[in-house]
Amino acid sequence: MRKLFTFLAAMLIMATGWTQSPQKMTYQAVVRDATNHLVTTQIGMQISILQSTSTGTAVYIETQTPTPNSNGLVTIEINGALSTVSFGTFSAIDWSAGPYFIKTEIATAVPLTTYTITGTSQILSVPYALYAKTVAGIDGKVSAGTNITITGLGTSVSPYVVNAAGGSGIAHYVGELYGGGIVVSVWKTSGVEHGLIASLVDMSAGVVAWSDVTSTQIGLTAESQINGQTNTTAIVAQQTSTSAAQLCKSFNGGGFSDWYLPAIWELNECYKAALVVNNILGGVDGFRFDYYWSSTEASASEAYYLGFHTNIFASNAQKSNVAGRVRAIRQF
Repeated sequence: MRKLFTFLAAMLIMATGWTQSPQKMTYQAVVRDATNHLVTTQIGMQISILQSTSTGTAVYIETQTPTPNSNGLVTIEINGALSTVSFGTFSAIDWSAGPYFIKTEIATAVPLTTYTITGTSQILSVPYALYAKTVAGIDGKVSAGTNITITGLGTSVSPYVVNAAGGSGIAHYVGELYGGGIVVSVWKTSGVEHGLIASLVDMSAGVVAWSDVTSTQIGLTAESQINGQTNTTAIVAQQTSTSAAQLCKSFNGGGFSDWYLPAIWELNECYKAALVVNNILGGVDGFRFDYYWSSTEASASEAYYLGFHTNIFASNAQKSNVAGRVRAIRQF
């Protein structure tokens, strides 16, 4: 079967409160046919939530018939208003019994029920808004100072300390001026806090190409959707003189020398934090309503970018294009 080209993992719509967790998830994917052309006509989709492995038992199955946009991007709500459930109950999924995987099957020809494109990806993050209602038997708000343990999907976050502001024991926060830049994302892995920091200014104003090597594919070492540092190293190793990645690698903002060009999912974290960042840095130094290069390679001649103004998660452009802005990031 042909593969589904996906550039966004399943993303949970965050809850507005402990007792009002929406029992649905948003999922996006870019769909291409066997000739690598974007699919922009109505498609049939069957979505399955698989338990334990990528070939595990389905605990939930539904179908939908969405229409991708002109860039092949399809956006659906799993267990949403347009879902036709054929097996299981989404709200009954025990998220503590993971890991879980999302399997998507796509039909492009009428009657849109013969699925010829398939793809499976792991839900890498614990869906806290769905899982919270089962944690420690909590039904309402958690008191400040409460210590609870969250386990599930192969990950343990312990302890999860609720502070007086209703937070999660996280020391840093989105919008904090820290580590030579501004924090755009924070998380914990095995109790250790990590985050992404964006530079305080763009490295360029749309005057640099992704790379000056535009017809030779780097390959796997530059194709990561989550590891921009590895991508950056590979891009710089191939270039002959200039690249967007080199701008970031050469940056020493705040006295730090570990800056890099973000991978496409890391760039999406910058996009999600743009409102907060721009309220602090202003319209000149904050993120622009424009295109930004990621470090994720798409092909020998193209790489992925994110339009902060187009409502498109990711698309690809010629590596020689000098219209993409560049913002460096680093991790802590």
